[in-house]
Amino acid sequence: MNKIIIKLFLLILVTSNSLAENLKTTADDLFYIGQMNSHDKNFALYFKTRDKAVLAKGENFNYITDFPQDLYIYDYKSKTSSPLISYEWFPSKAKHLLNEYNFPVFPEDFAYYLLKDNNTLVMISAVKNIKKNFKFDIANKKLNKYPSNGKFDFIISSFAKNCSHSNLSENYKCNYYKPLISNNLIN
Repeated sequence: MNKIIIKLFLLILVTSNSLAENLKTTADDLFYIGQMNSHDKNFALYFKTRDKAVLAKGENFNYITDFPQDLYIYDYKSKTSSPLISYEWFPSKAKHLLNEYNFPVFPEDFAYYLLKDNNTLVMISAVKNIKKNFKFDIANKKLNKYPSNGKFDFIISSFAKNCSHSNLSENYKCNYYKPLISNNLIN
């Protein structure tokens, strides 16, 4: 049901944007689907499908996630790949941080915004009725709640905007981020 709503939302968004601006817009213009390069081009984040299905307790019914996906990081210098946010630890850690949500969450349930520091991922709940968002420190592999009074304005849940002075000698400017999402969110 949630996937259908997301597909309809994307269809309406893409259709309304193209009609309003007479531009061809695709989902790739709004999201990084499946893979995203870091701002400094040193690594890439990508989703990798797991080999086994997962039976999970849902909000309204139990369901099987046929091919859940984990978030991996690929280092261009060392040419190595490793799991960053995986089903092995993520559901239990997320459940600990989400006291009021009693159902499993998967890494692919979130939209990931990589900030300009190339180390911080802001994770926004994309499909489930989760009222909290997360912040993930890539270097230390630490997951925390994202403060609700953060400096980001989320626009139509696809772009994030962060406006500030990076130092005293710079002008006030805004950075726009588009999220990394799993193929499973739009299929």
